[in-house]
Amino acid sequence: MKPFYFLFSIIFSTSFASFSQIEEEKTHGVFYKISLATTLSINKEYTLDQDDDSGPLINPSALFVNNTVGYQFDKRTMVGLNFEYNYHSQQGLHFFPTYLNLQHNIIVDDTNMFVRGGYGTLLGMGKSFEKGNMYKLGIGIQGILENNNSIHFGLDFTRKRFGYRTLEGLSSISIFLELMLF
Repeated sequence: MKPFYFLFSIIFSTSFASFSQIEEEKTHGVFYKISLATTLSINKEYTLDQDDDSGPLINPSALFVNNTVGYQFDKRTMVGLNFEYNYHSQQGLHFFPTYLNLQHNIIVDDTNMFVRGGYGTLLGMGKSFEKGNMYKLGIGIQGILENNNSIHFGLDFTRKRFGYRTLEGLSSISIFLELMLF
């Protein structure tokens, strides 16, 4: 009878040790995202001539650098607090938007597809920064890396209202690339 108990205890401890090595997939928790985005504009003076000195057909007209701290509730939904710096070179405008956003994965697979939206305020960090409010809508894809980190790529539509009684506006469509650490 002793060999039976000995064999049973070895099999039990081996299976327990092997199953304890399997980690449960992390589906919720705190994350950090860093993002770069640009708005592209068409060069109206561009020609197909070989003697053309007007520059390229497409020029970057704005740069966005975004930091996000947020919480992912499950594989589909996450919310984040964003701190962003925007520079619009053609207009010479600086913005510092701070906003909340909600992102929802509409397709959950190896490569997720998501929609997102955000609303917040434009902080007047100094004389060169405009005050006002803004909203953002976007669509993109999410590629999963190791340890549930991911890369996001997509398009955002942003509308900023600023100036006297927030009567001035600026709309832009930007291309973004993000790295999310989960």
